[in-house]
Formats: sequence, structure tokens, C-alpha cells
Amino acid sequence: MQEITVIGGGLAGTEAAWQLAQRHHRVRLYEMRPQKTTAAHASDRLAELVCSNSLGSSLPDRATGILQNEMKMLGSLLLRCAEEVAVPAGAALAVDRTRFAQQVTARLESHPKIDIIRQEVTKLDLTRPVIVATGPLTSPALTEKIAELTGEGFLYFYDAISPIATAASINMSRAFQASRYGRGGGDYINCPMNKEQYYRFVHALQNAETIPLRDFEREDPHFFEGCLPIEQLAKRGDDTLAFGPMRPVGLTNPHTGQRPYAVVQLRQDNFAASLYNMVGFQTNIRWKQQREILRLIPGLEEAEFVRMGQMHRNTFLNAPALLRPTMQFRTHKLLYFGGQLTGVEGYVGNIATGWLAAVNLSRQLRGLPAWIPPVDTMLGALCHYVTHSPPDNFQPMKANLGILPPLSPPVKNKRQRKQAYAERARRSMAAAIESLDGRFIQAPTHGEPIV
Repeated sequence: MQEITVIGGGLAGTEAAWQLAQRHHRVRLYEMRPQKTTAAHASDRLAELVCSNSLGSSLPDRATGILQNEMKMLGSLLLRCAEEVAVPAGAALAVDRTRFAQQVTARLESHPKIDIIRQEVTKLDLTRPVIVATGPLTSPALTEKIAELTGEGFLYFYDAISPIATAASINMSRAFQASRYGRGGGDYINCPMNKEQYYRFVHALQNAETIPLRDFEREDPHFFEGCLPIEQLAKRGDDTLAFGPMRPVGLTNPHTGQRPYAVVQLRQDNFAASLYNMVGFQTNIRWKQQREILRLIPGLEEAEFVRMGQMHRNTFLNAPALLRPTMQFRTHKLLYFGGQLTGVEGYVGNIATGWLAAVNLSRQLRGLPAWIPPVDTMLGALCHYVTHSPPDNFQPMKANLGILPPLSPPVKNKRQRKQAYAERARRSMAAAIESLDGRFIQAPTHGEPIV
């Protein structure tokens, strides 16, 4: 069986290496730590969790719970390790991060088909099968090579992420759909403010508590000047936002017949028009306070936010322009990507894309057709989102119910709707596993043969 290189010993890379080895491939897993470390890591262990120790809600009708269940169905090593070292966290799957990393490291070190090489990779050999899963802190040398491969315009070095709200939670009796000067077909949802509402909002921004950036996220101050968070713009003057991202020109509020004093625009974020992102609203305010402040905006008083605004260092590909939903690079058939580089956010999403890249690379080398998870599963919806979004304004996404296709028939009750999404995803994933050309796609256990 052909040898495969996996670059990166994080969540995606370790899952990919394990899945390939279970399919009888010889794997060379490269991890640059401890030879070269990052400002975010504290050890040389594989699969180290550098932020939260939670893999998200494990409730079966929550987005992360749905994705966790799908990964269990697909035989994920890391989900199994997480459950083995879980700590009390209510309805969330949280782990002892040290034991988790130790567990994953031990499993991979003991696998007879995995060679772990503690060395930085500075170039890509595109003549051999490889999975790149180096994460948001990819080393400068490898980042340069990826940029040469993709074109620098398709590789982003920082995130300036605006909040995303569900369309169903926006109060359209206060908001309205329109484009500036009547251009287009009312592509934006507009939340109008009068003078009093605007200044109350601005003063809340000026006094908000922000999340401090870490040292390794301050390396390029020009980025932050060119893409300042709204709270920083607000501190430059009370009227700065009204002449910037909240300017009301070209808009008339149909509820009053007048031009608003200021306006917040939301732009459709997915094909189902179930999600809308706040235009120009990148922010670094702490999330709890961020929700409170954003709900001061008329029309967003009860908004459901599937993603909060944030700014941080994060290297990721413009996946819609570069990747297939199998995680294969479009122009180099032996090159796959996994994890946060693909534009997927969240621990379980990173694990899932590593799994998918490994399975599809293995299938390719065996002469089998690629496997694309059904779009009504959380894994399928997530991979579809990052590879089918408009490439000109692509931003990373985490698992959430808003990216799933609408239910047919629609379910109005929120609780029942979540349950319906979860049950549909479970049935669809089970059917995909059992009936893909009559072939089973999970990794074998106890020496079982695989096709």
C-alpha cells in the first residue's frame, strides 16, 4: 500500500493519520514540535487543545452534538479518546486536555503503520500523496509554499469575522429588505436606527470589554488598521460609524418613509438564505456582552447568533476557489487539506475534515470513487458550505443548524425543528455509510478487511 505523508499533528492531522493507517497505508506524520514550537502550544504532545477543553454540546439536537454523533458513526479515533477522558461539563463534551493529548499521542505512537517524525516541513512534494493539516499557526516557511501554490490572494493570514444571525430570528416588522438606491433585488436586510438609538449603541460599543489579542496575533499591525473592529471605530468619534459601515445613504425605511439616521446591514450568508452576516461588523468584544450590545439594534432584539464576531490570527484557504467537498485540492489530485486550513471552525469540525480527507485519499489510491457526505448531514453541510460559498467574501464557519437544508415540510416549533434536523441527519448518514456502492467506509477493527 502506498505511503502517505500527513503534515501537522493537531486534531485533523492525527485523525487523518489514524484513519489512513487503519486502512493499511504506511503513514509518515510530521509534527514540528518540539523542534519548533508556537506561541499557542504548551507541550510537544499530539492533538493538544490550545484553547477551550470543550468539544461543544453533546446534546443530540444541537449542531455540535449532531456532528459528534456522525463522527462516532464514522469511527473517529479522537471522538473515542475524548469520551474516554471526558470531564463533567453538563451537556457538553469536555475533556481533560492533558489526558486527551496523551491518549491520542499514545495511540498513534503505538500504531505499527504510523511513523511520527518531529521535523518541520518547509516544502510540498506534489508527486506523492499528502494531507496538509497544519492549522491556523502554520509555520512561515510552509505558509510561503502554500501561498505560492494557491496564489497569495487565496490564502488569508488573519480573520476579521462579523457576527452571523439566523434569518428567522430577525424582526422584519422593524427591519426591511432593500439595496442602496434600489439597486439589485433587495439583497440586504437593513436594521434602521434613529438618532437616539444610534448614540446609545455607539456609547455601548465605546464602553465594551474586549478580548485582548495574544502576542503572536499582533505581528502585522497594518491588518488591524485596515480592518478595525467596530468598537475601535466607535472610539474615534461618535459619528465615525454613521459615516462608515452604518452609513444610511441610498436607503429609505418603508416603515416610516424616511431615511434612517444610521443603518446596520446584513447580507445573505448561505444558499438557503437562513443565515445573514452583519456587514462590516468585525468585533473583538467579549461574546456575552457582544450579544447584549448587538441586541440593541432594532430588529435584532431577539436575534439568534450562530457565530459571534472575532478577530484573531488564522491562516486559512479560500476553500470555495481551491478545494473540492472531498477536501481534495482542485489542481493537484494527490494533495488534500484538513482542519482549520479548510475554513472549518471548531474542534469537531477540524477532526471531521481530517477524517474526510484521509478517507477520500485512501479511496482514490484504491481506485474507488470519492465519498461526499450527504448535504443534510452536519458533516456534509459543513463541507458543502466551505467549498460552495461565494469565494469573494469567504469566511470560516463552524457547525450550526443554519447551514443545513430546510426541512420539508417546515417545522415551526423550534424544539421539534432541532429534533427533526438531528433525526434527518442521523438517517441520512446511516444510509450513506451502508449503501455507498455497497461498500462500507468505516475503518476496520480487530484486523477486519477493508474495501
